[in-house]
Amino acid sequence: MTKTLPKIALGAWAWGNDGTFGDNWSADSLKPIFDAAMKEGLNLWDTAYVYGMGTSEKTLGTFLKELPRDSYIVSDKFTPQCADYSSSTPVEDMLKTEYEMLGIDSMDIYWVHNPVDAPKWITEVAKYFEGKENVAVIGVSNHNLAEIKEADRILRDYGLKLGAVQNHYSLLNRSSEDSGIVDYCKENGIQFWAYMVLEQGALSGKYDTKNPMPEGSGRAQTYNPVLDKLEIMNAKLKEVADKYGVAPAQIPIAWAIGKGALPIIGVTKVNHVEDAVKACNITLTADEIADLEKTADSLGLNLIRMWEKKMD
Repeated sequence: MTKTLPKIALGAWAWGNDGTFGDNWSADSLKPIFDAAMKEGLNLWDTAYVYGMGTSEKTLGTFLKELPRDSYIVSDKFTPQCADYSSSTPVEDMLKTEYEMLGIDSMDIYWVHNPVDAPKWITEVAKYFEGKENVAVIGVSNHNLAEIKEADRILRDYGLKLGAVQNHYSLLNRSSEDSGIVDYCKENGIQFWAYMVLEQGALSGKYDTKNPMPEGSGRAQTYNPVLDKLEIMNAKLKEVADKYGVAPAQIPIAWAIGKGALPIIGVTKVNHVEDAVKACNITLTADEIADLEKTADSLGLNLIRMWEKKMD
């Protein structure tokens, strides 16, 4: 892929309305968000079929159909749990479905979503893209260092290479850094993407013990019990944000960019796009980054979610 990537990707996970976020968004309510992002040059969109079993992709696709193909970048995923294990062409089958949902005929970035039955699926992805003229950047998500190295070896056997790694990475979850994944990516020209940089809004400054996340969502179950500790982190974020004259939510994004990652920011409101734009223009100092991490480490939180594993 020769398209230039912006500093961040915009995530359409919540657009799947699968209950993770406890809310439902219509295409009509999301269109102004998409338009605002594209106007600002934020044209990299991250989605997956499993986000509402095609709902996220279909919603995104309704917006993309109005635009030239070279004006946007699509990052989509092969999720093993959604694959047809009985098919002789499982990757082609899933891509066909995703292309139909998105209204496109090529993928810019394509991920193996998780390491279920690894290395079977990276091998199938390699077989599919081997020898093709327009090969997507191939990445793996939620993989540990050994699995990442294995995936790269397999891809190289097919004349390809691993181009990206996408893991949960935030001030409160730096296991991809501690395990050596981030350094391995830097050393081998692999782009590192960070999802849940804002911990699904827990690091936005919006929620505290007096104003918890709405009950009934997966994120409320995870973050509401530790809001007292999150208040400490958010106070530190506000302290840094005030120096730059921005909102606290922009600091974790700027932190990820400062660490060399490409953060994926979920967007369900226009102000989320505005925050992302501002965050791209903030350059934190080394001391500010270290101070933020020191505060985060002092909280001793373990926010590994049910679909994840610690990257050790």
